[in-house]
Order: sequence, then structure tokens, then C-alpha cells
Amino acid sequence: MAANDSNSRIAVVGTGLVGSGWAIVFARAGFPVSLYDAAPGAAERALSLISERLNDLRDAGLIGDPAPIHARIGVAGSLAEALDGAVYVQESVLERIDVKTALMSEIDAVVGPETWIGSSSSGLGASLYTGHVVCRARCLVAHPVNPPYLAPIVELVPAPWTAPETVKGVRALMERVGQAPVEMTREAEGFILNRLQGVLLMEAWRLVEQGLATVEDVDKTVSQGLGLRWAFMGPFETIDLNAPGGVADYAARLGGLYRSIAASTTEHRTWDPELVSRVEAQRREILPADQLPSRGEWRDRRLMALARHKREMDDLDAKTRSAR
Repeated sequence: MAANDSNSRIAVVGTGLVGSGWAIVFARAGFPVSLYDAAPGAAERALSLISERLNDLRDAGLIGDPAPIHARIGVAGSLAEALDGAVYVQESVLERIDVKTALMSEIDAVVGPETWIGSSSSGLGASLYTGHVVCRARCLVAHPVNPPYLAPIVELVPAPWTAPETVKGVRALMERVGQAPVEMTREAEGFILNRLQGVLLMEAWRLVEQGLATVEDVDKTVSQGLGLRWAFMGPFETIDLNAPGGVADYAARLGGLYRSIAASTTEHRTWDPELVSRVEAQRREILPADQLPSRGEWRDRRLMALARHKREMDDLDAKTRSAR
């Protein structure tokens, strides 16, 4: 498998926002990319969207001339054409077991004998839709954050039958294209990211439900507090640096508080319809529904600025280490 050969083709199957983002990731790294979508005209529309996003990345100083990157991305007329000679397939279709199961049957019929297949599934393990295919040892979840060309994390989650060589190979490929892969040892619903996010969301809903804080102030606590640190380090490193003696010292000082909080929150009602309506009403006061698209563009501009800053700081850290 030639994961390090940038002449190897990548196939992106499913060309919505996630699939389009993946195409940028691979083409930016020098790989030729074939787009395929069963919906008529979808891949062509994705190609136009990709052009816009590449211009945004150029304007943000994250890439140079977008033309060579865009030129590496083409539209395939059939699934077989998209997969022909592909070293890797990134599936990004609808998050439904029946849809993914049917597509995996189609992929299995035309995929090469060594091609890896990664699914962009947000929470459905590959065991739910790959058990019936001959190529199942080469299948796994490769779940990104949207958009993947700005948020590099990729969760690699093997099914029980995924070969270790598949995980190793896909991890190397993701590192080659500039992503930040993390691995689960086995499937668990929601994987790492959504399990972590789910706990935070659960408490966010609860604070609003109990009238302890508004939606706006909960969001501000994360964006102006926790999130500032979490942009460059995780929860374990955060607490390791928040007590003079590190993690053990932090646990000794604050473990009792967290145990008490946990004991007081045994009931979890995060998606109660009445509560959803209340949160929706507060959000629409802050951001009218017709402004959602423009706010999404604002988010992406902020992510681009953050990505540029993190790249500059990583380069500075590397120079500092090499000078020691």
C-alpha cells in the first residue's frame, strides 16, 4: 500500500460538507482525488463549493495558489471509476445504517484488493454496516470534525474484524495529509469526541433547565474560559498544570468537589422537548435563524485564524526545541 506516494488516488464517496472537506484535505497534501456521489449533480456542486473554500483558505494565509489543489480534484462518473486505483476510500454518506450498508455492498463489488475504506461516521461503529462484505478487514471509522481541513482530529475506530495493518496504514495516511489521528482500541457508541462533548452538553442543558444560568452565559463560560485552554491542550494536561504537584495534587485538592457534583446529577434529560424549545428560544434571541449561515462563515474565519496561529506557534516551538 503506497500511503506515502502522493500519486496514489484517494476516492471520496459522498460529497456533502464533510466529503467536500475531506477532498480539500487530501488534495492540499498533493493527492489526486476522485469525487463520487450517487445524487445527480452533487459532485459537481461540491467541486464549486471546494473552489470557494480554497479561496477562503488562500485569503486566510493557510495555502498559496488554490489552483493546483483544485486541479487535483475531479468528478468520477461512477463508483467503479472513483475507486479505480484508489489507495483509500473516504465514505461520507448519510448517517444511517441502511444507507451505509448498501453502499458498502457496492464498494465491495468494485474496490481493489488492498484499498482501505474509512467511514466519516459520527457515532455508528463500522461493525453495524461492514460485517457482510469481503473487504471488512480493511474497513474502519475515520471520523473527522467538520470542516476537516481546519480541525485536524480524526478518530480511528476499528470494527472487531478490522486488521491491525488497516489501522496502522490509515493512521500513517492521515498523518501524511496533516491530520491528527487518535485511536480507539474498540468500538464504543459516540467514540471519543462525541462522548466527551456529550458530557459537557448534558451539564449545559441541565444548567439551563434548572434556571442556574442562561444559554448565553453557558456558552460564554466555554468560549471565554475552558475553550481557550482546550484549543491547544486537553483536559488531562489542563488539570496537570492547574495544581503545583500535577494531576495527583489536583485530584487531592478538587476530587471531592467533582465527586459531589457527580453524585448530585444522577438524572440525565438532555433532549427534553420543552427544554429544547426553551434553549431554541434563547438562541434565536441571540442569533435570528436567517443569520445562521453568516454566523457559520464567521465560525470558519475564526477557525482559519486559529489554525494559522497554531501553525505559527508550532513552528516556533519546533525551532525552540531544535535550538536546545
